[in-house]
Amino acid sequence: MSSRILAFGILLLLLASCQPQQTPYSATPYELKTPPYFPNKTSIPADNPMTVEGVALGEKLFYDVRLCGRTSPDTLMCCATCHHRENNFEIGGDFTNTHHVMLPLVNLAWNTTGLGWNGAVGSLEEMVFLAVAAKDEINGDTTQIVNMLQHSEDYPPLFAKAFGSERVTFVGIQRAIAQYIRSLVSAESKFDRYLRGEAMLTQDEMQGYLLFITEEGADCFHCHGGGANALFTTHLFYNNGLDSVFNDPMDRFAVTGDPMDHGAYKAPTLRNIAHSGPYMHDGRFATLDEVIEFYSCGVNNTLQTNPLMHHAMYNGVQLTEQEKQQLKAFLHTLDDEAFLHR
Repeated sequence: MSSRILAFGILLLLLASCQPQQTPYSATPYELKTPPYFPNKTSIPADNPMTVEGVALGEKLFYDVRLCGRTSPDTLMCCATCHHRENNFEIGGDFTNTHHVMLPLVNLAWNTTGLGWNGAVGSLEEMVFLAVAAKDEINGDTTQIVNMLQHSEDYPPLFAKAFGSERVTFVGIQRAIAQYIRSLVSAESKFDRYLRGEAMLTQDEMQGYLLFITEEGADCFHCHGGGANALFTTHLFYNNGLDSVFNDPMDRFAVTGDPMDHGAYKAPTLRNIAHSGPYMHDGRFATLDEVIEFYSCGVNNTLQTNPLMHHAMYNGVQLTEQEKQQLKAFLHTLDDEAFLHR
């Protein structure tokens, strides 16, 4: 009896040795292009590390109208339907279907706070789900989307390369698109070249920069950073004195419940700001000139106006016409044409 058991065990070992050995799945780590003057800390989650294959899959999904799960030509949509690269991944105009204007999808690998104007969205992965499912955005059925992509010829092999399985899942879709968005790094503007010692600012651009980073000037740096914060945003939330009456149900107060957060919104990045209009959370300003004019003499001084708005008691920083043009000249040095038109 024992000899039979031994022989059976040897047979099993022989059969196992004849089976093809499976190579463990391993995607290629993605090297995020990080300028030396960017923060070291990123918001890349441990359960969704960036890979070359994941970013490539995410880019394909971002631009593929099959992401909506529909086939009727007049209903096809994808992320890129509204997020245009040339507009800093905003829509660049009409936003009437959404409550707020879009925020740029730029340098978000370094965003360490909630996403959206009020910070209610916890991660890029969550943002992708909301954008695809929301009725006022892509309005897609996640089950239909997964079925459509699963039965395509191109997506199962791409999911296998990115995640080790040809099975298409919506979690995989979320993760891939989030990886692609985190890969969108804008750091080749004239100001970047200036920081690297590769370019000089004109006199007006330099004067505009000095206005930007001083309280006695335009006082922009508290919320939007500057040389020491090259992201040109703190990713924090401020009431900038835009209104004196607060009736927006989706301001920061909606998230925190703190009455001092009425009228507070995320400070967006100013990188490529000349291409990111219309401006403010509700798109009330069409041009940079209007924005600069507001901060110069249109600020409302309310109980909720952030204390960092040091000139609110004077309704703004009171710039001269020359200073307004100099500040605008500096803001244009944040244009990254290579990024916008790649």
